[in-house]
Amino acid sequence: MTPVTPAPTSPPVFDFHARLVPQDGAAARLLDTMDAHGITRAAVSAGGTIPLDLLSRQLVEGGHIETDADNDAVLAACRTSGGRLVPFHFANPHREPAAYAGRAAEFRGLEISPAVHGVPFADPRTHALVEIAERHRHPVYTVCLHRPGAMVRDLAALAAAFPRVTFVLGHSGVGEIDLHGIGLIKDSPNVLLETSGGYAAVIRLAVERLGARRLLFGTEHPLQHPSVELAKYAALGLEHRQLRQILWHNAADLLGPEDPL
Repeated sequence: MTPVTPAPTSPPVFDFHARLVPQDGAAARLLDTMDAHGITRAAVSAGGTIPLDLLSRQLVEGGHIETDADNDAVLAACRTSGGRLVPFHFANPHREPAAYAGRAAEFRGLEISPAVHGVPFADPRTHALVEIAERHRHPVYTVCLHRPGAMVRDLAALAAAFPRVTFVLGHSGVGEIDLHGIGLIKDSPNVLLETSGGYAAVIRLAVERLGARRLLFGTEHPLQHPSVELAKYAALGLEHRQLRQILWHNAADLLGPEDPL
């Protein structure tokens, strides 16, 4: 596949949301894909925690699992990546928060998933994890659902309770055209929007309504190929400064331009 770049003079690219599945060679494949598409760095969380068929059913019908993500594999891959892969801790709220607190210094961000573990944003277990993230200055990545306790308005309420924490609403909100969700976070300055999966038109409207400083480029690799997400930005014809803000600066501001470890 021919690599797709967002502009003739492309800015550097920081993928804010990729996954590492627990398979031999997964990190090498991710780095090769990044190289082929001009992606300099990527924030990575554990993948493969839940079978996709089960996740698909839970998204529609509800339910949850209590399985731990393989955070150790993520750390191991990041340590050998020369700083290119930035580790996020995929927390399991069904465990004691000490599982995150005791190792938080090894990670650069936190992921919580009501879709996987089924714990609402207002639940004390979620709050306990966010309190740890606040102490370590970790951004918190999550995905919202059309379900009480996990909707975008619930995330906005969580962000209001923790104004010093940066939250990232993944996948352009709930579904591909969640303009309503964009409106719900407009007055929540500590909530940013990660754009993988959303329609190009939604990204354009998010730039107009939130500003380029509140968007983050992501891919959801390996479920989505980076060329698809880059093509959406190429089609938008954004100003170079807006592209540079979204594709690099916002993520670098949150996670550091270089890995300090």
